[in-house]
Amino acid sequence: MKNLEIPGSRDVYFIPAVSFDAESGVCSISGESYLEETVKFYMPLYEWLREFISTAKKPIEFNFKLTYFNTSSSRCILDILNILKDYEDNGGVVTVNWHYDEEDTDMEEEVEDYMIESELKINLVPM
Repeated sequence: MKNLEIPGSRDVYFIPAVSFDAESGVCSISGESYLEETVKFYMPLYEWLREFISTAKKPIEFNFKLTYFNTSSSRCILDILNILKDYEDNGGVVTVNWHYDEEDTDMEEEVEDYMIESELKINLVPM
């Protein structure tokens, strides 16, 4: 299985940087996520995660380092968390870390909402 690497960019839209490592199981999404075709962008991420889960069967560490995301990105993030929760429910080892600015209380509340919706433990990591 190959790694998934997508460089982030800040042009008309903001594309987050993606780094999914098939060997270590460490995955990260960082930057800002404000896209025109959000589902089209996130679909390969879903596919990679599903393949990793079904073939590697190793622990996953997922690190979110997003400073901003729009509503459509928020739904896609929840979809990722639900994939991870399904893996955990089926015996997989999952660690989710959300790195955030301590002064950004809105982000902290958003992450707490994700924990409730996905029923997945998310470690809040102040930056």
